[in-house]
Amino acid sequence: MRAIRVHAFGGPEELRLEEVADLRPPAAGEVLVRVHAAGVNPFETYVRTGQYAMLPALPYTPGLDGAGVVEAVGDPMSPLLPGARVYTSGSLTGTYAELALCPVAHVHALPAAVGFAEGAAVGVPYATAYHALFDRGGLRAGELVLVQGASGGVGIAAVQLAVAAGAEVHGTAGSDAGLRLAAAQGARVVVDHRTPGHADELRAATGDRGYDLIIEMAAHAALPADLALLAARGRVIVVGSRGPVEINPRELMSRNADLRGLMLWSLTTDDLTPIHAALVDGLAAGRLRPVVGRELPLAEAAEAHRAIVAGPATGKIVLVV
Repeated sequence: MRAIRVHAFGGPEELRLEEVADLRPPAAGEVLVRVHAAGVNPFETYVRTGQYAMLPALPYTPGLDGAGVVEAVGDPMSPLLPGARVYTSGSLTGTYAELALCPVAHVHALPAAVGFAEGAAVGVPYATAYHALFDRGGLRAGELVLVQGASGGVGIAAVQLAVAAGAEVHGTAGSDAGLRLAAAQGARVVVDHRTPGHADELRAATGDRGYDLIIEMAAHAALPADLALLAARGRVIVVGSRGPVEINPRELMSRNADLRGLMLWSLTTDDLTPIHAALVDGLAAGRLRPVVGRELPLAEAAEAHRAIVAGPATGKIVLVV
């Protein structure tokens, strides 16, 4: 089969398309998926460079997110049957490939109305957004939410999920296309975070009360401003950061506010099962609509990584297998 392989940590050029041996049959608790599309996530670019907390043994095939068709199951009593359309949120062998072995708990039904490219955009982004909003953020209907970086995979998911939950959502992005995209997903106010004074524009948009919940994708750049934008008892949820940052704790103290982080990899199967049940329900009902910004063939995985690093994001980048 064809698969992207990484033999040494380094630049995007380390992502090489190779012919490799077919995967073994799935064991109990595993599913073999024929991948039609693989989602590309920002953290995969960090892993590829070797600059990440958890690194795979070399050589490896990247990818957790994908969508395709069940090829075989390891348990004859499995509710998943060969031929079923599915999306994945985890893989034992990597999804940048024609076939992927996945734990059964990370294989989920893909509603008929959702294409494979869109299905490949669900796993990590939507689970991260759901966990940030509801499990860590405690979002309630009627609250005012700011999604910083609302045009990327997680940002789009956060906007859609928060709107569906009855929140008023504002968003930021770093391009005109990103601003239009965030607005199309339901953000009532969109602000260009490249603009000097954009924090003042955001505060004015709240009527000077501040935000109940802020979802932050780049804490290294925006966290100090986030704290000053919070309402009383507000919460900031840090989804991503590319480095350290200095904050003034008095911004939290004066508001009785909370600063919380998350790491999707720390969640157990019991944590993830209700998240994906809610996502499948939202996909089937049409409340959730993954946005694919760019489709590239599997052979161009290196270009996909370059595009993610270069930014700005406007939807999910997907590899078509």
